[in-house]
This record gives sequence, structure tokens and C-alpha cells, in this order.
Amino acid sequence: MKSHFTMNILLMLVWVALTGQTALPDFIFGFILTFFILYLASGEEDRKGYFSRVPNIIIFILYFLVELIKANLQVAYDVITPKDHMKPGIVGIPLDAETDLEITLLANIITLTPGTLSLDVSTDKKTLYVHSMYIEDPEDFVMDIKMGFERKLLRILR
Repeated sequence: MKSHFTMNILLMLVWVALTGQTALPDFIFGFILTFFILYLASGEEDRKGYFSRVPNIIIFILYFLVELIKANLQVAYDVITPKDHMKPGIVGIPLDAETDLEITLLANIITLTPGTLSLDVSTDKKTLYVHSMYIEDPEDFVMDIKMGFERKLLRILR
């Protein structure tokens, strides 16, 4: 996996050097172009690790940005309007994440979104306790975290 990533970066730099354009979109395009070239040049066995992980990372980043924007708009709307729309609560989220790294990353990503804060992990590492300013339905909140952040994060890490 490291060799594919290194080759991808080196080919991207070659692309940028050949085009003579050093703007961020040129680096992104070069990375995507060389990713597809490496994908086409690789065998079936090589396509499982790096070539499945990179799209999952991109999907995760885009999902996180969408959730970040939605949470910011929700908090900003609540601050601007005179009526209080908050329904705060603490919810226990059962975890599929098992390692300390997986749990820590999930807790930090939840905390990065406005209106939510990871509070604690149970001693058996099976439940993450999260405080949220906006909990309409606790079950929906748990499913949003599990099917969104946790599932997408575990696709990258496993």
C-alpha cells in the first residue's frame, strides 16, 4: 500500500512538473489521473488495498464536510433566531469500533462537528457517550452516527 501511495505522489509531481502549473487543482487532478493510471496498470490482487481505501477516504472527507456544514448551519440558525430549538441530551452509542485508534478517531470526529461532544467511553469499550444539542429521537441520532461516521471510518481503517 505504501508503495502505491508513494508512486501515486511521485507521478503526481511528475504531472505537475510536466504541465508547469502549480495550483492546488493541478495537484488534485494529477493525483486523480495518476491514481487511475496506477489502477489500470495494477493486477487484480493489488486492487484490494490502496485502490479501495483512497475512494473510501475521499467519500469520508466529503461526508464529513457535508455534516460539518449542516451542523454549523443548524447551530447558526439557533443562535440567530429568537426561539430556542435545542433539545440537548446524552446518548450511548454502541460501538462496532474495537481498537483504541478507531474509537479515538470516531470520538474526535464527532466532537469536531458543532453541537456534539464525545464525553466518555465505557470501561468495556462497547459504548461511546455523546452529548448533542439537538436530539429529536435518540434512536435516529445513534443510527446517524453508526451508519455515517462509524461505518465510513471503519471502511478506511479495516
